Amino acid sequence: MQFVLMLLQNTVVLILTLLQLAMLVRAIMSWFPGDSNKFEDFLYAITEPLILPVRKLFERFNWFQGLPIDVSFFVTYLLLSIVLVLLA
Repeated sequence: MQFVLMLLQNTVVLILTLLQLAMLVRAIMSWFPGDSNKFEDFLYAITEPLILPVRKLFERFNWFQGLPIDVSFFVTYLLLSIVLVLLA
């Protein structure tokens, strides 16, 4: 039973780490504007469902409106980091 729980924990940690990596690559790609490609579309498809709830919360309470950076992106990244620390 302990092996199954450890395997599940390691799988979740791997998935969250890959999501963080995808968010980092997405952020770097946003610095270089250009035509959208399939890889960029893939990054948005897997990261946006994580960022969207935080963004909606901020919009609902009018937090961080009008800033030139996407604070919800950074908060989501931070939340993923916290979850990873708690799981490790």
